[in-house]
Amino acid sequence: MFINRESVNNRNKYANMLKAMGSLSKLSSESSIPYLGYREVENIFCRAFDATNLSRVDCSADATKDGVGIGIKTFLEGNGKTLQKIAEFNKDMGLFSGKTPKEIVITISELRNERINATKRINGLSSMIYHCVVRQERKIRVYECKMDLINIKEIKDIKFSGKNTIRFEDNVNEYSINISKSTLYKRFITENILLETNVDIISDPYELIINLLAGGSESLSFDPIISEKEHIYLPLYSDRGGRHVPKKSGLNQWNAGGRTRGFNEVYIPIPSWIHRVFDGFFPKRDVPFNLVLPDGNVLNAKVCQDGGKALMTNPNKALGKWILRQVMELDEGDLLTYDRLEELGLDSVVIYKEDEETYSINFTEVGSFDRFYEDL
Repeated sequence: MFINRESVNNRNKYANMLKAMGSLSKLSSESSIPYLGYREVENIFCRAFDATNLSRVDCSADATKDGVGIGIKTFLEGNGKTLQKIAEFNKDMGLFSGKTPKEIVITISELRNERINATKRINGLSSMIYHCVVRQERKIRVYECKMDLINIKEIKDIKFSGKNTIRFEDNVNEYSINISKSTLYKRFITENILLETNVDIISDPYELIINLLAGGSESLSFDPIISEKEHIYLPLYSDRGGRHVPKKSGLNQWNAGGRTRGFNEVYIPIPSWIHRVFDGFFPKRDVPFNLVLPDGNVLNAKVCQDGGKALMTNPNKALGKWILRQVMELDEGDLLTYDRLEELGLDSVVIYKEDEETYSINFTEVGSFDRFYEDL
């Protein structure tokens, strides 16, 4: 697993940070069980272990380090055998609406497996785990388990539990599907505890913070006001004539006529309004810049074609190899379709401007570009 490979210093730092955050529970809760928000736990984990935080993108991992993808869960321990949400499929309801229980289970299991595998391919990961922070009376405990693929061949005991819930098992885990919420749950068995710390909950954390601030700025460090890192979203599809991936342009540019093209010749389309609304975000046409992939590899990229409508790499085949072969797992000569994007749960990319010469890219969930456009 992950945490037992980390240094004692990092593990102690992590425990102390969880304990400190848990001690402030009465900022949000009156319970004697420490309260920890999932975002706070993700940030603490990444800070203590110097891991890469994936909260900016939607995928099956919340953090990565040394080739391991980590899904971070925080929940009440309860009886030590609780069902916890591990995935949502709201945008895929059409794939299993009106199906039999077995068909629903198979479809959701296939979608779940494909998204775990896609996360590994995108981020260059060799394995995936769950890192679980469980809370009980004045105590925080941590354990880890594998993020298993659902063994579809071994699925058994499919049965309804109530009107909207289907329960099933494979040869390793127990799962539950809430049909109305399109949500998949997994039963987590709290065992093999790797870290444990007692938590003393401060009776009045508000008074503590007020007194701390009243002590004077010389004892505190305040963040400067910094705007969010500049970024844009780009679609991997077209809406002309209905939502689809064009057969002879964009990510299927290799299929265009006019001359002989390599199977990896592609570009990511840049809508014309991006250049108007975000003037100066990209360098001028044909000016090269570094494009950092989620797995850390760096491509040489530039804005090309009339009107700056294309994001391409040099060599051009590098972008196609990454998107079509590594992430989409398409064979040469196979067209990328919007159905394939939906299977992976992604249909756009986010580009962050790290500095004037360096940008980073990652895939984002279905609907991300739509929300970006609507927000503007």
